[in-house]
Amino acid sequence: MKKIIILVSVYNDWKSAFKLLENIDLQIANWDAEISVMIINDASTEIRTETQSNFKNIKSIRVMNMKENRGHARCNAAGLKFLTENEDFDYVFLMDGDGEDRPEELSLLFDKSKQNPLKTVTANRINRSEGAFFKFLYKCHKILTYVFTGKLIRFGNYSCLPKSDAVKLAKESCIWSSFTGSVTKIIPERTSIPSIRGKRYFGPSKMNFFNLLLHSFSIIAVFKTSVIFRSILFLFFYLFFVFDHLSIFTLLPVAIILIFVFIILIVSFRESSKGLENCLNNIDNIDNLMNSNNR
Repeated sequence: MKKIIILVSVYNDWKSAFKLLENIDLQIANWDAEISVMIINDASTEIRTETQSNFKNIKSIRVMNMKENRGHARCNAAGLKFLTENEDFDYVFLMDGDGEDRPEELSLLFDKSKQNPLKTVTANRINRSEGAFFKFLYKCHKILTYVFTGKLIRFGNYSCLPKSDAVKLAKESCIWSSFTGSVTKIIPERTSIPSIRGKRYFGPSKMNFFNLLLHSFSIIAVFKTSVIFRSILFLFFYLFFVFDHLSIFTLLPVAIILIFVFIILIVSFRESSKGLENCLNNIDNIDNLMNSNNR
């Protein structure tokens, strides 16, 4: 029987997290696998609500409490590093803890992984639940990413990794900054399922304009070499054609490209081999909320 660990990062959203656990327990009822959940608590300031340990299908639920808040991407990185170094498992599923990664799609990921046991399975977005303005910004992000990296990235954290791929990712410094960008770069041979972005169980979305920009730039920064090469190529041809007509207006695109490349290089410093190597030192403790022996 395959061993699966579902990794969920949480920051001050315990009500949603426990609602998610209830839905996960329902969705995995017919799986021929042993399912455990590891919640990464990113130093939440909100007191964790108590839950009844009456899940029928989840074998165990643990909470890894972090000492310092370091953000969603670094929680995923720390979780993968801990699991690959300390746990026996066959697959790890990554999910957001707020309901936007729909648990109804878990079986699609599971079935796809059985068909492709050695491949990472990503949940590729075919529809989103946000408003028109956010959808517009997200499309701009996808276009920008494609233009500067040559990668059309349609997935987020929601995915299923075989242990071999999880081990690869846990050794790469880029995962300290962007899970999505790292999967795209490090694991080119993947498969996918169609996915609809769900709605949060409780409260408003935490993805504001600044966070979306940081998310977008962090993905692009994983491919900084490609960004520099494509930018130089664009500037070379652009300046060749406008050289006889130089002005403030014709040089404006040059300034924009240079500023963009500078920002990407700055963001790329978020990648840290040292940070990844020492991330397990940020673990305060691990609470065992439920296991098969105390049901």
